[in-house]
Amino acid sequence: MPNAMITGWGKCVPPSVLTNDDLSTFMPTSDEWIFPRTGIKQRHISHVPCSELATVAAKRALAAAGKTGDDIDMIILATCTPDTLIPNIAATVQAEIGATCPAFDINAACSGFLYGVSMATGQIQNGQCKNVLVIGAERLSFIIDWSRRETAVLFGDGAGAAVIEATDTDAGVQAYAMNNDPSGREILKASFGTNMDRFDTEAFNFHLQFDGREIFKRAIAGMGGLSQQVLAKTNTPLEDVDLVIPHQANERIIDTLIGKMKIPAEKAFKNIANYGNTSAATIPIAICDALEQGRIKPGCTLLSCAFGAGLTSAAALIKWGDRVTPIGESDAELPECTKSAKELIERAVEHQYKVNPLPEGA
Repeated sequence: MPNAMITGWGKCVPPSVLTNDDLSTFMPTSDEWIFPRTGIKQRHISHVPCSELATVAAKRALAAAGKTGDDIDMIILATCTPDTLIPNIAATVQAEIGATCPAFDINAACSGFLYGVSMATGQIQNGQCKNVLVIGAERLSFIIDWSRRETAVLFGDGAGAAVIEATDTDAGVQAYAMNNDPSGREILKASFGTNMDRFDTEAFNFHLQFDGREIFKRAIAGMGGLSQQVLAKTNTPLEDVDLVIPHQANERIIDTLIGKMKIPAEKAFKNIANYGNTSAATIPIAICDALEQGRIKPGCTLLSCAFGAGLTSAAALIKWGDRVTPIGESDAELPECTKSAKELIERAVEHQYKVNPLPEGA
């Protein structure tokens, strides 16, 4: 039975950056409030639809793997912020890369990329596919209410992609686990969907909502539990894990998770300061950054885990292959952006403060 190995990787983050200081110009917050609580310094705001972020990341991943769209047997795109519900935006990426294969979106929120990796691994191991393109892409700025500090400071836009290839070596995904806890379905949500009353304009004032304390508790349990599962499946001692790449939701969550699992802090990869929480895109973006920084080395063992709305959770144990540099580079780029991040969200900020005005004295 073949193994499923990551052979290509690519990321795409939009150029406009919204800093904590920028946020403080229109909401009662500051870098001194945000950073100690979240580990976030800035986030990127997209001027293009989610599918364009996904396409650029995909083209870069293909080049890194030395592949073209013709080589891809399946496209799995994880997102909770697609441009369109019909058709899926995996079809847009497929058209842009020139692939002829099944292509579909999945929505497992922040766990989406690892869900996709797990599904791709199954397809490769059962012989149905040789090369699967897995993408995590989000334009979360679309569902943020910028008048609500508890969510507005956390999220950003971006995309990451990986080519997962069949191999006869012992490298690749060693084990994976997925779960969903529907008892917490209301803890993290956005009300957009066919339950909306299309004839009531107030219904279109949907936004991301969550219970931060409950998410913190359940995220630790979900990611920690499935991480232990994949280690147990492979009889891998914790000390054999070289690098942990967790979902970048909140630095406090990462630190607590690592502490409870008794993993040395230096083995945890964190890049949340630069991007915020990009949901399904956090792990593939982190993989790209870890490779760029030399944190992923040939043959090293990676443990990755995630937690998101649903409440979903996922984990994967991955043995990296021999190659940590791309075979090729893509010239794919986003179209030029002529606006700052504040200008991109200006209309939304103005509207949302009319609907949800600050209390006097705030």
